[in-house]
Amino acid sequence: MIDVIRKLLKPKYESLNTIEIIKNNLFHNLEYLSSLQPQAEIFPVLKSNAYGYGLKEICQILNETTIKMVAVDSFPEAQIVYKYFNGKVLILEEMPLKAYRYCKLNRTEFVVYNDKTIKYLSRYGKRANIHLFVNTGMNREGIDDLGLFLVNNEKYINKLEIIGLCSHLAEADNSSSNFNQIQEDRFLMNLEILHNNKIYPKWLHLGNSAGAFILNNKIFNAFRPGLAFYGYNPFKPNDANFELALNLKPALRVYSTITNVRRLRAGEQISYGDSFRLENEATIATIPFGYFEGLDRRLSNCAKFLFNKNNESFWFKIAGKVCMNLTCINCQNREVEVGDKINIISDTRNMDNSIDNLSDKIGIINYEFLIRLNQNIKRKIV
Repeated sequence: MIDVIRKLLKPKYESLNTIEIIKNNLFHNLEYLSSLQPQAEIFPVLKSNAYGYGLKEICQILNETTIKMVAVDSFPEAQIVYKYFNGKVLILEEMPLKAYRYCKLNRTEFVVYNDKTIKYLSRYGKRANIHLFVNTGMNREGIDDLGLFLVNNEKYINKLEIIGLCSHLAEADNSSSNFNQIQEDRFLMNLEILHNNKIYPKWLHLGNSAGAFILNNKIFNAFRPGLAFYGYNPFKPNDANFELALNLKPALRVYSTITNVRRLRAGEQISYGDSFRLENEATIATIPFGYFEGLDRRLSNCAKFLFNKNNESFWFKIAGKVCMNLTCINCQNREVEVGDKINIISDTRNMDNSIDNLSDKIGIINYEFLIRLNQNIKRKIV
């Protein structure tokens, strides 16, 4: 009853910035990825605030699907999943040992490659479900010698439920790389080591987003797509799988609201550092979206945003340096008003303001742009 009263009394605040999440596009992406690997379960990766989409919102959307488990990075993310997702959570990274005691064992599975973690989790016996992570060549993390690892930790491993074997591809976004096959072969060698020790894991997962396209061995019965789940192509245009991955649909768009409009004369400068001066008289508008919100300063004076009004569309370019919480845009001689909406990021991949094109402008990968979208921005499922 108290929570209901608090909700009624809570101030109604209309956000000036909004991220829209298109759930039907996410449903499409899941269906498409499943069609590539029909023998496998899909474990969407929701780390880093669900790649900027919003962890809470993506969990709510996935409750409308048949997804049984999602993957996150850490316990703080798992806490949000416990609250908003009905299924299980796979924690991908090692954590401080004391964090494991707070996890819901009946809803959590753990990726493990550390002796100390194995020893600590053994206190929970078969209630602790473990995925052993082996290093197949990325050399970032993982068990290097699985046979030795099993011998050294035999008394602890026998107490646990080894439910999965996993690793991570280093060059999956390059379909022609021979290293993908090398990693697959090393993975299968590790699986044989487990079988020789009478350990038969339920889940075998090596593939990330690109891996769902390139791995052909049907022994893999789970995949962990991140970028592809959210609708972005994991391949470069010259890759053999690039066209195939164009079937994915980006599912995020971002809007801001004009908060200030002023008419300025030719020669006047805009924003910090005198990096932009008007060549002609123009209308300059301000939006409350800066580098704190996730708009990289390197987009100053080059990125363009889409403005729609009265069934007409116009491109407005950033004028001057992107500020911490504000950005100025050159509306030229178009009529704009305080309260008008501006499309900062489009869900259409060939638009100038798509995630891919904005990332390309400043030489970063689309992952970086996505995860920098501030968690405080209002997310809306559409």
